[in-house]
Amino acid sequence: MNALMERLGLRVPVIQAPMAGGPSTPELAAAVSEAGGLGSLGAAYLTAGQIGAAGEAVRALTARPFGINLFIPGPLPEVTTAEVEAAIAELAPLHTELGLPPPTLGERVREDFDAQFRAALEVRPAVFSFAFGRLGAARIAALRAAGILAVGTATGGVEARALAADGVDAIVVQGGAAGGHRGGWTHDELEDTLHLTRVAVWAVNVPVIAAGGLMDAADVRAALGAGASLAQCGTAFLRADEAGTSAPYRGALASAGPGDTTLTRAFSGRMARGLANRVTAGVRCPLPFPLQNALTRELRAAAARLGRADFLSLWAGEGAHRGREGTAAELLAGLWDG
Repeated sequence: MNALMERLGLRVPVIQAPMAGGPSTPELAAAVSEAGGLGSLGAAYLTAGQIGAAGEAVRALTARPFGINLFIPGPLPEVTTAEVEAAIAELAPLHTELGLPPPTLGERVREDFDAQFRAALEVRPAVFSFAFGRLGAARIAALRAAGILAVGTATGGVEARALAADGVDAIVVQGGAAGGHRGGWTHDELEDTLHLTRVAVWAVNVPVIAAGGLMDAADVRAALGAGASLAQCGTAFLRADEAGTSAPYRGALASAGPGDTTLTRAFSGRMARGLANRVTAGVRCPLPFPLQNALTRELRAAAARLGRADFLSLWAGEGAHRGREGTAAELLAGLWDG
């Protein structure tokens, strides 16, 4: 057991990655925490009120520590009318196929981060993690005053050093094999997870959490052997009974083979790894994040209702084909054999 495990009271050196947009549920977070790991709520797309309710739901199921994750907002991108029209034109035939009206880009494209952060503070999770940027000294100080650990996300050594200089308590280093959105904000090295872990451990003086392609106990042991204090696993929990992963999403994961993932901006405008499908193959001019994410929201919701995996954002890491079904506790046991 290392210092970070002791500080969080963990029995298993595994964090369930905060998978925003559906898979991350209070039931999943609570089940992982109850089984000895650290469950997480991916709250980036939740309102402040929803964050409070989700935190209460976790606490109703477990007294164990858990985490909340948010995305650091950047300036809203400026786009031309022609760029918006081109993005809409690409998606319009897909909407027609699903019986939807043409896509539109509303004025509200993301949640109020200040309100989200205040809600997270009020919940008082053991860990507040963040991606897509730097949190800032004032917010890190607020977390520390509330007894909450601040955990940033880096995709390379430069970002890891910047986060350490900011005073975070730990750093998630996201290797290139990781599923979902790339969590950095400068140069994404897309490195092998173990190599990136070793680089970060050498470069910073705070605990490092390895993420990306870690699907079984051997992977977790390798990450700890590279110097990580904990392993963060997301794809390994996508097919957990308690996850909010939709039926078509689960079906696509169950039939995934090696090499079936791709890096794409098609769904959100930000680079992310998921299973390839018609949208990843066909969208060529997405708007930047978060505009494209807002523009495709109705399409994704309809695809989930209609069982159309070919229109879903099927976020998954390179190890998706090694995933299993089961309860969160069973999947966690497969990630750590003690």
